[in-house]
Amino acid sequence: MLYCVVLPSKLIWNSCSFFRVKLGMGSALDTFCGQSYGARQYDMLGTHTQRAIIVLMFTGLPLAFVLAFTGQILIALGQNPEISFEAGLYAQWLIPGLFAYGLLQCLTRFLQAQNIVHILVACSGLTLLLHVMLCWLLVQSFGLGHKGAALATSVSYWFNVALLAVYVKFSEAGRRSWHGWSGEALKLKDAKVYLKLAIPSTFMTCSAWSIGHLRWWFS
Repeated sequence: MLYCVVLPSKLIWNSCSFFRVKLGMGSALDTFCGQSYGARQYDMLGTHTQRAIIVLMFTGLPLAFVLAFTGQILIALGQNPEISFEAGLYAQWLIPGLFAYGLLQCLTRFLQAQNIVHILVACSGLTLLLHVMLCWLLVQSFGLGHKGAALATSVSYWFNVALLAVYVKFSEAGRRSWHGWSGEALKLKDAKVYLKLAIPSTFMTCSAWSIGHLRWWFS
């Protein structure tokens, strides 16, 4: 997760975490899935989730591009070249996790809208155990250092996604609300409707996160 502070002429620039962007865009799904579940339009739950997945995957491409060149960007901003290089390596190993995090947000909200919380807790607990073991293996045993920490994060996110996907595939709630991929999810008009809610939600999420860190910085 990239966090950079630059101080040219007492001006502070605080880069927002790209994972917060995914969190904000996924938050729009709360509204769409909540409305569909309340109206008992269960088939629309899957359609809204699929549309959100497509939108978040496409919006992840420019974010991944920036992460891939984080080192060069930091150097261009006047940061220490050695630290910037290492930060760039860390960011590059996080790229797979960025897409997994987007999928995780969609599946989480798909299940939350149906009041399915216990499976989310169980999957998160299993993922936490895996993450601790992976961090120890990759960072300590294999000596990958901070690159191992980023890789462990990416693998853990994908593991969590896999667990939830299996549950959606074989559970009664999944069979009721997810009937395979629908062509409705590909409609550009509906994607624009989703973005109208997702973009303000993203700005709100990132702004709240940035303000909190600025308050910490000046305290």
